[in-house]
Amino acid sequence: MQIPAGLVPESHKVVETIRGDLNGDGRDDVVLLIKARDRKGLFTDEQGGTVDRNRRGLVIALRNGDRYEPVLKNLNCFSSENEDGGVYFAPELSVSSRKGNLLIEYSHGRYGYWTYTFRYRNSAFELIGYDSSSNSGPVVDRFISINLLTSKVLKKVNTNADAQGGDERFRESWLKVPTPRRIALADIEDFDELSVERMLGLSR
Repeated sequence: MQIPAGLVPESHKVVETIRGDLNGDGRDDVVLLIKARDRKGLFTDEQGGTVDRNRRGLVIALRNGDRYEPVLKNLNCFSSENEDGGVYFAPELSVSSRKGNLLIEYSHGRYGYWTYTFRYRNSAFELIGYDSSSNSGPVVDRFISINLLTSKVLKKVNTNADAQGGDERFRESWLKVPTPRRIALADIEDFDELSVERMLGLSR
């Protein structure tokens, strides 16, 4: 079904379209990864080329009959894919729909990854899960999985200092979320500044 142009403000462009059933009605809804068009976000690199550092965001619309109804517009919650990572390359953003959930994943190559899982409930996309893996190349140093539906937390810390990858020895611990709270996608201004563990009282 055609996506109406009015879903996206003229100040932004669509860079990726993701489809999937997000509210359990058997119809494909639509998630638009968008990017600002502001000329102030264009910079010249050392080779004289143009680098687009405009921020990115999301527009989500649920299908209702023969039309899409917007339920979320968070226009600038992601940094640019061309963000300067200093001595490190910037993490790669991926947005997908899986089993009725919306997944936002950052992959940072040999340094690991972190994933936010949102579900449409209470008329909003609420965070229901968070997973993070901190790696040193092929070695997983630390892994945490937070289930906000059950308030259970799994922490795994590698205790094998000589691990080469695949031979880690993990010390596992199960915890309860100390300070449960609702985290809605619409309220996240900048994913780069978001610390789920700190918000839930799991770290300082």
